[in-house]
Amino acid sequence: MVKQKDIVIVGAGIVGLTCALAMASSGLNIAVVDAAPIPGKSEGEADLRVSAISKASQRIFERLYVWQHLDIQRIRPYTEMTVWEQDSFAKIGFSAQQVYSDDLGHIIENRHLTSALVTAAQQVANIELLFESAIDKISLSDSTQVVQLQNGTLLTSRLVVGADGANSLVCKAANFAQTWWDYEQTAIVATIETELPHNNAARQVFTPSGPLALLPLWQDNQCSIVWSQDSDKATELLAMEEQAFAKLLAATFDMQAGPVKLVSERKSFPLKMRYARQWLTDGAMVIGDAAHTIHPLAGQGANLGILDAAALAERINELVTVDKDFAAVRQLRPTERWRKAEAAKMTATMEAFKRLFSDDLPVKKLLRGAGMSLVNEITPLKSDIIRQAMGLSGKLPKLAQS
Repeated sequence: MVKQKDIVIVGAGIVGLTCALAMASSGLNIAVVDAAPIPGKSEGEADLRVSAISKASQRIFERLYVWQHLDIQRIRPYTEMTVWEQDSFAKIGFSAQQVYSDDLGHIIENRHLTSALVTAAQQVANIELLFESAIDKISLSDSTQVVQLQNGTLLTSRLVVGADGANSLVCKAANFAQTWWDYEQTAIVATIETELPHNNAARQVFTPSGPLALLPLWQDNQCSIVWSQDSDKATELLAMEEQAFAKLLAATFDMQAGPVKLVSERKSFPLKMRYARQWLTDGAMVIGDAAHTIHPLAGQGANLGILDAAALAERINELVTVDKDFAAVRQLRPTERWRKAEAAKMTATMEAFKRLFSDDLPVKKLLRGAGMSLVNEITPLKSDIIRQAMGLSGKLPKLAQS
């Protein structure tokens, strides 16, 4: 069977589905392909993988009619964020009130958000969702692209968009070289129950072996943790019994949430920085984790990919409106340059933060403490940092603008 499409998006995760919805107004025929089964709605216990969705991303989802499909009972706005260094006076606090906002963002389970995106996409006539559709081969050329599925179906299109994650098939088919390095850290994720309510506050503590983040879930006494540690230390943590792990977790967090207990399994994944040196070629472009992966310490990976998706869709919609070739490299090059610059800036920032807090030398701790204390007292500077974290500064796609 041959299916003729205008655009094939590989990857039906948050970024790929956002891209499809954002470009659907162009009238182009779009297919979204993924080997995974269609995601079910989140029920019962919290999923282990969550994202801190920025205000900019929220605007995009509201305008694509995705936000209305989220269960308000399973998302949690966070209104404050506190960051400090273990065994130091270094501390800084951010509040939504400082920028006259109701919140700084929302903590949402990835599966729940993906499910809402699927629901929205199913209501759009020119989007076809092909789940459980593993890809056998991708053939690219300057005219017609062919995505061959393992079930024998051939998808032809003018453009293939790779939104298929860090081990992107599209990236490999296009022979895009990558710059990468190993952070030599492993992220441990789990759901915990705390004695004290989180009061809609996100918290992060830097330790010499990596940061620990507590993200408030919809239950008042449950949080998602992302504990990024040097890989040997992470191995030790994963081998600990649950009670010992929870005790050390609470101590690392200076008991700010009181005693804690695990209410889920612990999962882990290695942390690597990847950056595709080329995102665009004849017939293909990569976005999201297919183009870049960053350290999770600031929780900006998902938002960066969502903005990639909105930016690419915006450009394609503009090209279709003026009847220009939406797949031409020369037409998409400005979008590639824009988003590559944003990804490079975020990657460099995350690496700088990781290196800044990577040891406990007394002199460096003193300097970090003085610097954070100074920033904490300068209201305009804090406000600028807050707006950047909310995704409300710099060049934004139209869907993300106020």
